[in-house]
Amino acid sequence: MRSSGAGGLDPAWAKALQGRGGATRASLAIAWEGRRERKMAPGRVYSDLSLVPWAAALLLVLIVERALALPEICTQCPGSVQNLSEVALYCKRTPQLMLHARCCLNQKGIILGLDLQNCSLKDPGPNFPQAHTAVIIDLQANPLQDELANAFHGFIQLQTLILPQDVNCPGGINAWDNVTYYINNQTCQGQRNLCNSTGDPEMCPENGSCAPDGPGLMQCICADGFHGYKCMRQGSFSLLVFFGILGSTTLSISILLWGTQRRKAKAS
Repeated sequence: MRSSGAGGLDPAWAKALQGRGGATRASLAIAWEGRRERKMAPGRVYSDLSLVPWAAALLLVLIVERALALPEICTQCPGSVQNLSEVALYCKRTPQLMLHARCCLNQKGIILGLDLQNCSLKDPGPNFPQAHTAVIIDLQANPLQDELANAFHGFIQLQTLILPQDVNCPGGINAWDNVTYYINNQTCQGQRNLCNSTGDPEMCPENGSCAPDGPGLMQCICADGFHGYKCMRQGSFSLLVFFGILGSTTLSISILLWGTQRRKAKAS
């Protein structure tokens, strides 16, 4: 093996430099450096390329981790959806839907089906509103005790609800097209839009309109440009005026309390 000369040069190159003039020596030195860089360049490129698989693996892990971040309601009850349950059958009818834990999700992770049967639930729980986009929900075989009407605020897409036999359909039988009773459960099918069936045209104010808000529930939504009590105020809501009044009121109360405390301190 040949040893390198001064500056890491090959002996042949070092000898050539010693026998040349200054300009020639400089040219040879530059040529040697270029040769050495060309030898090192493939190593650097290989080093950079070796990072690509690691970056791809990290990206894949992040994507999978995000996909596995299910809504809490889906893991509220241990186990998974039973293969022959109504939620599972609904989910399998559409190729784009997937079963995860107790939920049937679309490709965006939106809940379209929820199966919480046989979970020993006395009430749907605080995470239940996460399933407000569900089309089908199964709550049978649970000792439900609370009135369920208020638990379904915003569940305007719900079309099939399976309940224990002793629990009434939320909103009553008038809120559903069909209520079918079985030995162990009952099914509330076809949520009605009560805004279309009510005979009271004055249910909402003049500048508002009726909109469904879940089984047996309705809400009045103000028309564009109106807000406030009974939609009587016109124009956009002024946050500047609101916070101005709130700030001045808070400041006045603070000054009053400060003055009262100061008088008490002087009196003592």
